[in-house]
Amino acid sequence: MSQLIDLAARLEALRSARVTAVGDVMMDRFVYGTVERISPEGPIPVLRIQRETTVLGGAGNVLRNLLALGADCCFVSVVGDDATGHGITGLIAGEERVEPHLLVEAGRQTTVKTRFVAGSQQLLRADQEEISPLRPATIADLLQRTEEALTDSGALTLSDYGKGVLCPETLRALLTLAQRKGVPVIVDPKGRDWTRYNGATLVTPNKAELAEATGLATNSEAAILAAARHILATTSIEAILVTRSQEGMTLVTRDAAPFHVSATAREVFDVSGAGDTVVAGLAAALAAGFSLQDACLLANAAAGIVVGKIGTAVCRLEELASALQGSDLALGEQKIVSRRQALDLIGAWRRQGLKVGFTNGCFDLIHPGHVSLLGQSKAACDRLVVGLNTDASVKRLKGDSRPIQSEMARAIVLASMAAVDAVVLFGEDTPYDLIAALEPDVLVKGADYTVETVVGSDLVLKRGGKVVLANLEAGFSTTNTVKKITAQA
Repeated sequence: MSQLIDLAARLEALRSARVTAVGDVMMDRFVYGTVERISPEGPIPVLRIQRETTVLGGAGNVLRNLLALGADCCFVSVVGDDATGHGITGLIAGEERVEPHLLVEAGRQTTVKTRFVAGSQQLLRADQEEISPLRPATIADLLQRTEEALTDSGALTLSDYGKGVLCPETLRALLTLAQRKGVPVIVDPKGRDWTRYNGATLVTPNKAELAEATGLATNSEAAILAAARHILATTSIEAILVTRSQEGMTLVTRDAAPFHVSATAREVFDVSGAGDTVVAGLAAALAAGFSLQDACLLANAAAGIVVGKIGTAVCRLEELASALQGSDLALGEQKIVSRRQALDLIGAWRRQGLKVGFTNGCFDLIHPGHVSLLGQSKAACDRLVVGLNTDASVKRLKGDSRPIQSEMARAIVLASMAAVDAVVLFGEDTPYDLIAALEPDVLVKGADYTVETVVGSDLVLKRGGKVVLANLEAGFSTTNTVKKITAQA
């Protein structure tokens, strides 16, 4: 098992991570439309507006990515007593697994960035913002809340957008608190004076930010290494991860050789918020106990996913698993998908006139019986979707000692098999609801069932589909294998 496959198999650990995120929160507003003509009033495109969306931006986008990766988050920031501030409060209140601490300063303008987009091209960005330091009472409140949150957090992120939340006084106090509690700190830096980040575990500049901070060129790998080492020599920052767009990322530490990670994006549509994804990926991984190099691999894969999307996007855990196993196995498509993604895939397959099959199971320890079942399933259709029981579902069905392997590890093994075209996890004891949603043309189960006892057979037959009972390979059973292992232990 290679490094990336091993990393993908451990992604479930991110669900146990808890991160405290502090920084400048803002609202990202996207106005989408089409351009069909140039204005007669000047050489500018006329955008015919079709739809608008608003999402959390700045430190709020770090929060969104942390939640998408499965981590819990304590979020600390400051908004104004205005419509945008109320909107941000409402968006965060609608999220699960977040403990919000949004401090309100009367008279302060909450930052909103409005981007006008035609197709995949951003035409214009308009900002409404106030850049001013926080009031002393607000700083004291922010520090107290963060100190309490760090007690049970595995990492602290500081998103410095230069809007005033992370003034030098606040930064020093936050870094001191984290050092005292032994919590790693990941900083998205801004400006020229990085001594303000002294004590940080890791800073994540892009090439332009590194050049601004050092006054040195960053137009080659050697130049980037020299600039990063200059920062390490003149500050007490422990490590620097330089994000280099299509050239990937480079980790520079005090004691080890540089570690370079190649970019993973196949096609770049929008880099908005990609830095926030990197920060979130690093923090979640470190909080879950991953090494710094593994955290960089994870963050790099997550960033490669979001730049392939339009707008301030997030990377979800199942997407990350697909990217990691897909990068290493060179699969033609990402196979581990959500229920909604599976519906999109099936719709596309049906438009091509392809027959969709479905089978399911726990697939805890893959053995020849499983391989035979999957082969017979694929022979009965053009595209095969496998429903996979989550860990919680397996535990209810098989007992507290199962599963042997995590749901993500089991999904990755299934996805690596040529017979399988998509893997969808389900948390119920039976796949009935999943079958009802996917509406497969062919339903396959082992011959130890009858057509009448196969879960979901009524749904498939009612739609004119077919139920196939696959021949069983004698002598193979995960339960018996586990018993043998236990007896020999």
